[in-house]
Amino acid sequence: MSSVAFARIARARLSCSSTTSPSAYRLRPTTRVQSVQPVGTACFSTRPSALRMPEGDAHDPHHEESFEEFTARYEKEFDQVQDVFELQRNLNNAFAYDLVPSTSVITAALRAARRVNDFPTAVRVFEGIRAKVENVHQYNEYLTELQSMREEMGVVLKEDLFPNTMGGERTNPA
Repeated sequence: MSSVAFARIARARLSCSSTTSPSAYRLRPTTRVQSVQPVGTACFSTRPSALRMPEGDAHDPHHEESFEEFTARYEKEFDQVQDVFELQRNLNNAFAYDLVPSTSVITAALRAARRVNDFPTAVRVFEGIRAKVENVHQYNEYLTELQSMREEMGVVLKEDLFPNTMGGERTNPA
């Protein structure tokens, strides 16, 4: 079948008069021929340079985020927290990375916990720090750095709440 015949069939209209039955439908070719205009390149492009993401684009899924960008992003997210769900979601996301959040991110998280009136999550922030640091010395550095914030917010550590706790499980005093 030639391309002209194919174009005629494709442009045919289905017409029906009100007096004919559905079985009497017939194809009627159109008399008007439309010219095909080329599609602009603004829509799609197959050039490799057009498909590449610009360098440094934060929305690129393979963008390597620096520690400073991470800190700024999570400080902003914790400042915008309005409920407990958002607070806990942001904490889970922050602690899911292969790094320990900075003290400014922890401070923003503690302030968000105070804003949504969630004391248990504030205590759990320090448990998250304890799980993420490499050794006890680093954990103690975080505690000394955040001592004034803990006193201001009234956050007590799990070690202070449960002194007989060993490795995350409560021991039997008997």
